[in-house]
Amino acid sequence: MAGGKAKRGIPSKMDDFNAWYPFIVEAAELVDKRYPIKGMDVWRPYGWKTMRLIDSLTHAEMERTDHEEVNFPLLIPENLLEKENALVARLKRAREEGVDPDDLRGEEEEGGFMKEVYWVKHAGENDLDIPMFLRPTSETAMYTMFPLWVRSHKDLPLKVYQMVNTFRYETKQTRSFIRVREIHFFEAHTAHVDEDCASRQIAQDLEIVDNLMHDLCLPVIKAKRPVWDTFPGAWYTIAIDAIMPNGRTLQVASCHHYRDQWAKAFDLTYENLDAQQQHCHQTTYGMSERLLGAIVGMHGDDNGLIMPPAIAPFQIVICPMIRKNSDVDTIGKAEEIANTLKSAGLRVKVDSRDIRAGQKYFDWEIKGVPLRLDIGPRDIENGTAFAALRTGGKKPLPMDDIVAQCNIVLNEIANELRERANSHSSDVIQPLTDLGAVEDGKIYEMAFDGTDSHAETIERTTGLSFLGDATEPYSEERPCFMSGKPTTRRVLLAKTY
Repeated sequence: MAGGKAKRGIPSKMDDFNAWYPFIVEAAELVDKRYPIKGMDVWRPYGWKTMRLIDSLTHAEMERTDHEEVNFPLLIPENLLEKENALVARLKRAREEGVDPDDLRGEEEEGGFMKEVYWVKHAGENDLDIPMFLRPTSETAMYTMFPLWVRSHKDLPLKVYQMVNTFRYETKQTRSFIRVREIHFFEAHTAHVDEDCASRQIAQDLEIVDNLMHDLCLPVIKAKRPVWDTFPGAWYTIAIDAIMPNGRTLQVASCHHYRDQWAKAFDLTYENLDAQQQHCHQTTYGMSERLLGAIVGMHGDDNGLIMPPAIAPFQIVICPMIRKNSDVDTIGKAEEIANTLKSAGLRVKVDSRDIRAGQKYFDWEIKGVPLRLDIGPRDIENGTAFAALRTGGKKPLPMDDIVAQCNIVLNEIANELRERANSHSSDVIQPLTDLGAVEDGKIYEMAFDGTDSHAETIERTTGLSFLGDATEPYSEERPCFMSGKPTTRRVLLAKTY
């Protein structure tokens, strides 16, 4: 029954995902939405630890690929936003008119983030000479400094990143992690000697995406956005979309190749090997807390969250069975095993609360702890801990090999999450055969090499949005869905968040 309740009062994920999602986010104590500013949730300890573990995976990838961490100020002066808007508007107009952006000047149209920023216009009782705004992203702030850091080809490539909060005045309905006004944001910005070097950086970014999504157990769609959905300041955009349980897609990351367009606006040049000044080519790679929203949506069930082991605040919770008048110290044994597991680098919690076992199980199940170990007097006698997997299944694990056994089980859980998610993706993505037979909750692919007019017809008829060209095209040519012209372009369409 649509909107029905599963056991213990949790909305049914399958029947009513829109009710299940906000319920789980709060019941699992990821955030508290009662802060008196709409779209600005308070991160609770369990949610913040999860997000920081996701960040740690990203930090490791940045270190591996020789990016250096920076931290730029939150406030940006108004004149830099005007500079960005002029650039974005000019590039947008050049794209629409099919001309070289360098041939256009004096564009007055608003662009960029002008309508989305939060303004700071007073300091105490004083009006600021130059109003400032809270960063919606950091191109303008960073690219003001890059020319001070880059002089020669020896200074390139420049590869920096930061993890900060950004602010955008979101006017649509807010939803935790998915659509908020204060965003936990990762952004990497790079500068290179030429287009080819910048293109290699985009390829590396997509490799980073693959590594991160493997750990998060998330299958994603990587697609080059169509021209009309590319950020006007970019030459092209590759977006990374997660597939949600209801068949909608959620953009969790993106890579932009800027060529030398921003460098020209910010006078970012270097001296090449011929002692001539040349503009840099730039890229950006960004992700946000939407990653956590995708994890909640993809891996949860009617009993709560299911955390991928790589980012679970507690990978293992140990529940000692407390028996009154028992001579067996189950709590002491639980602490001993916990210390052994912690020494091996695992994140472990001992739940020694004097409450019913069923309440403990419920609390950790809704939080999505991957592995629970129950330890009672009989288990100690048998030299085993009784393991309950959050993905289903129970079995005893020998205490004398507990570290190796727990690692095996955690890997099994991660693989099970990947298999479930991949199976869902395979079921959801289907070939488009008829514009009039589009099902809700499906993502469609097709061979397409048509015009913008063809694309507009498809979007209007189906109610779907073009995600763009998949980074993996068809292996052989197929007839374009609209024109019949042979092409290997594999285009994806979906309803999006």
